[in-house]
Amino acid sequence: MFSYTDIDPRKKAFVFELDNVLYPEKDYLFQVYYLFGAFLEYKELLDGKVLTKLMTDTYQKEGSAHIFDVVKERFKISDEYRYNFDLLHITARLPLKLLLYKDMLTLLQDIVVDRKQIFILTNGNPEQQLNKIRQTEWHGLEQYLTCYFADEIKPKPEPDALHHILKTHSLERRDVVMIGNSEADELCAEAAGVDYTPSAP
Repeated sequence: MFSYTDIDPRKKAFVFELDNVLYPEKDYLFQVYYLFGAFLEYKELLDGKVLTKLMTDTYQKEGSAHIFDVVKERFKISDEYRYNFDLLHITARLPLKLLLYKDMLTLLQDIVVDRKQIFILTNGNPEQQLNKIRQTEWHGLEQYLTCYFADEIKPKPEPDALHHILKTHSLERRDVVMIGNSEADELCAEAAGVDYTPSAP
């Protein structure tokens, strides 16, 4: 992972994605799975621990796309519970705070000390992303964050939301570095003419 000293000191603003850049997304999803397992244990008298393990194992092997279908098939639950599963992803009140990657916490703190601007520009359902942000342990950094939800303008890799940040905050392209973890982030930065740095090697 790079450190603050690796970045051009002339940069005035930093634009971060949220998921798997500032914190591990699975830390959110696994708590959602735990809550859904507890919900089904209450409603259907199923074993919540077994359900949670099935969901987390499926995520590790196949990703998050078909987890409800795997649970539905294995336990023969009603498709009506899909609504509850999807709603939990958006509104879940987590048992535990989300923790930033240690190196990202250090990077954010260094940026604040140097009086530079920090933006979060995240793809995904705005309500869900806001829910994650509100349940993250920011160590007092939240007062220095300005958050934008790309889906409210146009999702990355389209550069519209990044252009909006530049215009709204009177920033030149050369002033900004974008830090992300996906092709969408990289293409967005390229299209906007902004420097890009991956969050991990």
